Amino acid sequence: MKKALKSTILIIFAVGFLSISSYAQEARLPYNENSVYPIPYVNQMYKRTVWRRMDLKEKMNRPFFSTSNEITRIIIDAVKDGLIYPYVDDSLNKRMSKEQFLENLKLPKDEDEFGAADAGFGDEGGWGDSGWGDEGQAAAPEVQYYDATQLNIIRIKEDMIFDKVRSRLYWDIQSIELIIPATEVATGIEKSIGVFRFKDLEQLFRSMPDRAIWYNRQNTAQHRNMADAFLLRLFDARIVKVSNPRDDWIADIYPDQKAALIKSQEEEYRLIEYEHTLWEY
Repeated sequence: MKKALKSTILIIFAVGFLSISSYAQEARLPYNENSVYPIPYVNQMYKRTVWRRMDLKEKMNRPFFSTSNEITRIIIDAVKDGLIYPYVDDSLNKRMSKEQFLENLKLPKDEDEFGAADAGFGDEGGWGDSGWGDEGQAAAPEVQYYDATQLNIIRIKEDMIFDKVRSRLYWDIQSIELIIPATEVATGIEKSIGVFRFKDLEQLFRSMPDRAIWYNRQNTAQHRNMADAFLLRLFDARIVKVSNPRDDWIADIYPDQKAALIKSQEEEYRLIEYEHTLWEY
């Protein structure tokens, strides 16, 4: 009887201890750990997640793409130097290895016009046994990568949050994704290279004030750091998806490009109108 009572007490104690530990673990992070300026969940009265497509060659976005200081070049160099690491997708749950990132960055291998590297140059009378070089030992082809200037598309994921304590609407950038444009891919389909947590990029940009520059074309004495430029929203990027139950992109719902663009603008206006009329609710 006593042994049974002791066992029961131990079980109750263990369950209680695990519950307290679990509660304490949840209590440590009452906000999104990927946010630069985290807003506690209990203070979030309204929230929507928005994905945007930013073309760095557009006039308004050119300051992020100034010569030799392209944002894509800064990010790629930082990955190579081990300063930051990419993620597999914008959920930011699984890291991507540096090797996989560089593999995604490789230029596709172009086949020889004859379909093979040595086609047309046989063993008899061909260059392979002509005495040139190392007796037919062909040099290994040099690996080539996309240049930063070719990567002019980035995808931004951000949360639109209304903080009921501060009575203010915030745009909370979560991630930035590097994308190879469709014009640079043989398949004609955009290809993702890697996703980066904006919190990591913000720290990276601030650590290099002389390089991570948002170029001020109106006054070169007043350049801005790229981190501040994003937080001040000095960019133009159209909406490509808004959080929905089926996780559909606007282009999936409206295959026609013109219709998709119109719908994207309508979504933008709807969010602006919501912010404008927020105090009427």
